[in-house]
Amino acid sequence: MEISANLVSPFTGEQQPGTLLVEDGRIAAITRGAGPFSTFILPGFIDAHVHIESPMLVPRSFARLAVAQGTVATVSDPHEIANVLGVAGVRYMAENARGVPFTFWWGAPPCVPATAFETAGAAVTAADVEALFARGECKYLSEVMNFPGVLAGDAALLAKLAAARRRHLPIDGHAPALSGQAAARYFSAETGIRTDHECVAMEEALDKIRCGAHILIREGSAAKNFDALRGLLVTHPQRVMLCSDDKHPDDLALGHINLLVNRALAAAIPLKNILRAACVNPVEHYGLPVGLLRVGDSADFIETDSLADFSRPHIRRMVIAGQTVYDGGLRIAHQPAAAPNRFVARPRVAGDFGIRAGGERMRVIEALEGQLLTRHLSEVPTVREGCAIADPSRDLLKIAIVNRYVADAPVAVAFIRGFGLKRGAIASSVAHDSHNLVAVGASDEALARAVNLVIGNQGGLAATDGRRDETLPLPVAGLMSAAPAEEVVAAYSRLQQMATHTLGSTLTAPFMTLSFMALLVIPALKLSDRGLFDAAQFRLTALFE
Repeated sequence: MEISANLVSPFTGEQQPGTLLVEDGRIAAITRGAGPFSTFILPGFIDAHVHIESPMLVPRSFARLAVAQGTVATVSDPHEIANVLGVAGVRYMAENARGVPFTFWWGAPPCVPATAFETAGAAVTAADVEALFARGECKYLSEVMNFPGVLAGDAALLAKLAAARRRHLPIDGHAPALSGQAAARYFSAETGIRTDHECVAMEEALDKIRCGAHILIREGSAAKNFDALRGLLVTHPQRVMLCSDDKHPDDLALGHINLLVNRALAAAIPLKNILRAACVNPVEHYGLPVGLLRVGDSADFIETDSLADFSRPHIRRMVIAGQTVYDGGLRIAHQPAAAPNRFVARPRVAGDFGIRAGGERMRVIEALEGQLLTRHLSEVPTVREGCAIADPSRDLLKIAIVNRYVADAPVAVAFIRGFGLKRGAIASSVAHDSHNLVAVGASDEALARAVNLVIGNQGGLAATDGRRDETLPLPVAGLMSAAPAEEVVAAYSRLQQMATHTLGSTLTAPFMTLSFMALLVIPALKLSDRGLFDAAQFRLTALFE
């Protein structure tokens, strides 16, 4: 294969006409001169931290959508499926990705389960991590979410960090709101932790950079931190990477890292700085086998007609390991996939979601637009016949967690503000990180109906207004669909439309936000299958004050 275009250096941002000679999947030669040309070639973009499960697509289907947006590789943390299926889940992801013309760089998840205050489907031990490294299935230690455990010297957790350090493998961090001496200890040479993707403000990011961390600027479907942190691309381009973390299928179909590149260009950030974050830094930090337009490199690149807009219409061709994977049409074929699962939850009735009023005030979760963080509110309950009930007029809805691994476990129920539902309910078996069922609803009856729709599918997403239902079955661990990506995008879009337009949610991405309301390692107040959790105190707490 020979391709002539204006070649763009990811190290300097400079353009020079030239021709690439590609042989056996690698760049065999680069000839400078001739031109100028109407198209440009530059390295493909890399998502430096993502959970492939979040778009609800198996890895092959994920790649089909991502390559159309200029992505050639992901640094992939499979801890979502690991929480359901353990090491078998990690190996499922690697097997499904095998042979796909795309670089999936898998990490060994160290925090499964994420905390001791929830029920997960599996555990990943230090011996498991060692085995994943030894077999070559995992190339780094993925996000160390239990930062209190690191600071407290948890022996089992530290053994996993030591396994990565012995092999000189990168270790990813996860330290929301951590600062000062605590951050310095977390990012110390003794731990080996060197990245963080949880920063929401510039001051926090700069403090962590001073501690030695690389900052991953995150922009997913729920957590959106690019605007707050984009200045790092100017001041610290060597210490920044770009990531999505979690991105739902409709958003992935519209754009990926290319959208962040476009926003950085619109902010007049130099192209060389952007390409360093989107291409060079992930390759150098993680040791990715991804090409950077050098002789001998893997032939991984974008051919585009614009350096001002990297949205899909301008991408002419995507080449990975010398193979054209997109040229206006998707060239990665859909294939059937196995659907392992672990799901024993039984159907529920409205009475399972009732709460006896136990005080004059109660603790309430407040969900925030564009953030994984929540607020801890104190509210007077609306009481009817001795029971605290949902009150949509106050945006005071019920949130419930149904254990999917133990059939007869009681339902955990609390209250939440910020979803804005006027009627009905939404439910999901995508509930980070243990992936029990999570639901938010305007009545006990709607909660039961939405939850039972998910249970009937052995996992998935559901929305109901009491008469009309929408569902997206997720038979692969209750997290992913084996259907073609286009079908998943269409089904998810219908659910999103119902949640926002029919049920009245005021959130941009209500299902994505819903999925994080059980993530106990993100402050401030969350709900697990065992009850309300105060992340500041790192303990369970009572609903009524």
